[in-house]
Amino acid sequence: MNRTKILIAGLGNPGQEYDNTWHNFGFLTIDEFQRQNGFPDFIVSQKFHALISEKILDDKKITLFKPQTFMNESGKSVKSLLTNHHNKIAMAMLLRGFIVIHDDVDLPKGKIRISKDKGTAGHKGIDSIIKTLKSKNFGRIRIGVRPTDYVPGSRSLNQFVLKKFTKNERKIVAKAIKDANEAIKMIL
Repeated sequence: MNRTKILIAGLGNPGQEYDNTWHNFGFLTIDEFQRQNGFPDFIVSQKFHALISEKILDDKKITLFKPQTFMNESGKSVKSLLTNHHNKIAMAMLLRGFIVIHDDVDLPKGKIRISKDKGTAGHKGIDSIIKTLKSKNFGRIRIGVRPTDYVPGSRSLNQFVLKKFTKNERKIVAKAIKDANEAIKMIL
């Protein structure tokens, strides 16, 4: 049987020091999707520099993956996995079933946007993927991380996205992850 293949990448940085930071929203969302839908545990793939979990869901072969190359080099991991899964299919076909989940400083904390065929907006992980694939024609679930009190140019957002969530922010985080998982289901 020739099932539709869907590859969902959750972006983040590997390592405990990055757990529960805004920059790891992609990882957190994928982890929750895995749990909610009974996917097997993630396995380490040295070949793809990623953590991978696969399952048939609604007659589609879904591959969840979390690149372990650090955010700014996500494209390497993504390209190796995509070309392996679709080695004889044109890139345009391959990208139709590809979704990336990532943090977005252009959106307020907790806000979700679904987009396709957009630029990087300064996101280094997305920049790496677009440059490596030579295309921006893939689906994205963007999760807002911009602080409500942020004034452009007043301080570096880079420092903010790598900070751990505060106790008060955990409700925003939980709702954003829930909403992002609803967005995944809607896309599928």
